[in-house]
Amino acid sequence: MVMSDPLNRGLPKGNALNWGAGFLPSVYQGTWLKPKGEPIDNLLPPGGMAPERQRAQLDLLAALNRPMMRNSPVESELAARIESFELAYRMQSAAPEAVDLSKETEATKELYGLNDATSASYGTVLLRARRLVERNVRFIHVVSGWPDGLAENERRSWDAHSDLEGNHGVQARMVDKPIAGLLADLKSRGLLDSTLVVWTSEFGRTSYGQSGNGRDHNPWGYTQWLAGGGVRAGYTYGETDAVGLQVADKDKAVDTYDLQATVLQLLGLDHLKTIFLHNGRSERPTVVYGKVVKEVLV
Repeated sequence: MVMSDPLNRGLPKGNALNWGAGFLPSVYQGTWLKPKGEPIDNLLPPGGMAPERQRAQLDLLAALNRPMMRNSPVESELAARIESFELAYRMQSAAPEAVDLSKETEATKELYGLNDATSASYGTVLLRARRLVERNVRFIHVVSGWPDGLAENERRSWDAHSDLEGNHGVQARMVDKPIAGLLADLKSRGLLDSTLVVWTSEFGRTSYGQSGNGRDHNPWGYTQWLAGGGVRAGYTYGETDAVGLQVADKDKAVDTYDLQATVLQLLGLDHLKTIFLHNGRSERPTVVYGKVVKEVLV
């Protein structure tokens, strides 16, 4: 499942490619829950459609489609379409309740920062994420946007090429309490040990200025963190140089492929053996790179 907060600019930059399946079979692509209104289009069944009749229609449709999948060049896409129908059917009864926060206690809402205009929108998404974890959703992708309570011309983003303090100050206040609330809530419910939380981006910000009061992109040394299932708590791996620009110890440099390999390991998958045939070529998520950072594992 993929969620973005209600004030995020609709879909994030790159749109649905952010949770596409890439070279994996289409059935593995993410499903975006819209932040406002019905979480998925046509979530409710048509009026007068009894559950038994709808189930029979889906079974008939699958029976007609499956023979066409054999030795078909569009087998992956057709399988994904069949699964999407089944997912929609299951979600008609489960999704509305899963994202409904009306039965959450006021204490829980306060824990996630829902009582603060700055953190309310992001806190709402993380609280919904916890409810999805409780309902055994396997993978949840949350995109942070901008805080509530700001006029259109005052809204900020993480892309602080100018006004670093104004941008990151507001963004930090948006995510700080909800993230702490999520981790505390998962732990109190006995879910943190079986839930891996990954906070990451594609780059950080430079330690030197840009445009007077901003910062440029920094892909050479920045922080990402993991918590929960299988990760050593309170442990730091690697460090940057004296000005926070580049990795200080090259032997402890962790690139994107290393992070992916480590996450896959924590999910019970060997990245060297997670292989899919795509256009006649064997592909794996870490391409021909990546090593598991064993030091961060319990």
